[in-house]
Amino acid sequence: PAMPRPRFTAPMTAEAELLLLQRQALAEEEAAKAKRELLTRFLQEKLSREEQISTWGLHKVRTLWRSAQRKTKDQELRQDIEILSQTFSRVMDCKDGVIEALVRDLKEAEEQQNRALRSHLHLTDQLLHLQRCRLGYLEQGFNAQVGALKAEFEAERCGISGGEGEW
Repeated sequence: PAMPRPRFTAPMTAEAELLLLQRQALAEEEAAKAKRELLTRFLQEKLSREEQISTWGLHKVRTLWRSAQRKTKDQELRQDIEILSQTFSRVMDCKDGVIEALVRDLKEAEEQQNRALRSHLHLTDQLLHLQRCRLGYLEQGFNAQVGALKAEFEAERCGISGGEGEW
């Protein structure tokens, strides 16, 4: 601020007036310098606050962005898990079906084996019965031949013993 000039009645000398003007210019310059320093400090503080707010805002934005990314990744992973779960269930159902079919086939094969075994045993029994019958007929024929040969032998022996003189 400009300083009011003192009102002297006595005339001032040019040198005193120049000195007064220099002092006033120096005071104005110092006031302007103080004003600039005050303004500079104010702007630096404002810049510092703005940097802090900016840093905090950037942190908040990054936190929100990461949160959004996590949420998106969470949804993707849950969808992947659901798809994998459904795929696993289908594969397990398919394998369960195959196992059930194999169990049925195994039971059918066991039944076929049991039927084949029973049929084989039945045929073996029939073959044994047939062979026993055949053996019985052969034995009867043999016994009949032996009986006939004995009878013939006895007849010849009787004929030889009774007709000993014929020889």
